[in-house]
Amino acid sequence: AKKQWDDAWVVLEGNIIRQVGHELYEFRDSSGTVYVDIDNKYWMGQTASPADKVHIEGEVDRDWDGIKIDVKNIRVMK
Repeated sequence: AKKQWDDAWVVLEGNIIRQVGHELYEFRDSSGTVYVDIDNKYWMGQTASPADKVHIEGEVDRDWDGIKIDVKNIRVMK
C-alpha cells in the first residue's frame, strides 16, 4: 500500500496492532506497517484484538506528513 498512488483503492489483510489516535490505528501485514484511519461508523459493532486478522478496503491518503489508508470497509475474520 505504501507504494500506491494517492487515492488508489487497496485491499489488505493483516492485524491492527494498536490504536494510536482517536480513529487512527497501526496495521501490520506481511509487507510491513501502515497507519489506517477507521471512522467509528465502519466498525459496525465489531471489535478486533491484535491477534485477530482483519480484511480492510480503502483509499491511500498521501499527505505531507506521510501515508495512511482511509478505510471504507473493515471485516474481522475470526
